[in-house]
Amino acid sequence: MHNPSQQTPTSASLTESIIAALALVREQKPLVVNITNYVVMNNTANALLAIGASPIMAHSRQEMAEMMHIARSLVINIGTLDSEWIERMLFAVEQANANNKPIVLDPVGCGASVLRTQTARTLAAKANNLIIRGNASEIIALAGEASQTKGVDALDSSDTALAAAQALVTQYHANVVISGEVDYVVTASQTISLSNGHHMMPYVTGMGCSLTALTGAFAAIGETSGLAATAIYAIAGEIAAEQSAGPASLQLNIIDGLYHISAEQICQRLNMDVVA
Repeated sequence: MHNPSQQTPTSASLTESIIAALALVREQKPLVVNITNYVVMNNTANALLAIGASPIMAHSRQEMAEMMHIARSLVINIGTLDSEWIERMLFAVEQANANNKPIVLDPVGCGASVLRTQTARTLAAKANNLIIRGNASEIIALAGEASQTKGVDALDSSDTALAAAQALVTQYHANVVISGEVDYVVTASQTISLSNGHHMMPYVTGMGCSLTALTGAFAAIGETSGLAATAIYAIAGEIAAEQSAGPASLQLNIIDGLYHISAEQICQRLNMDVVA
């Protein structure tokens, strides 16, 4: 039930919180452990470095307990999944829970195979302090509904995944980011839409994976809604697209955009609505 004594965040206050979170990431340079896929390791590490965080791609079970003791967050991306990696991911979640560290789960290709769907659900069920970041089809499939997917590509629009996202928030006590032409950030208390970014971004591999990694950086400093990472990454992509001839240059320019993005650019460009 809504408590009238609690102020509903406005777009202005949310913008201020995004800018403050960016400053904190750049100041604190949090260590983010990534168990991610072979395709995007370089991309996601560079994105984290550009925003000011400190990435480590740690996949060995032998060092995971130590890593999660010193790291500030854990990112798990199931893009290149196999049985050995699943065991490592489960152990990493246990260690993150034991150290009270936030966990960001990217259920890549959830719905495309039984293995991916079951693994994503198992990881989500085991994780405390969870943020889920996926495309619409992945979010719908993770919630147990019928989705349209082609491998790791979404065939559903992000707005059709809102009910599924709200179900995941309730089921896993998680916050959920739905990526798409319009991005949505769904928490127990609010739903926010973001209409930044550029239509060229889906033509570069690892765009969503990089957003997942950045979500881990912001979670590391306490911004666990996913809002700051989603807003900043979309704006960086929008700026980069204006300077890019195609997907190859866009990939490079997004890294530069993350490195240079300013409070002024966020204020000028952020296209955000509090939906509920």
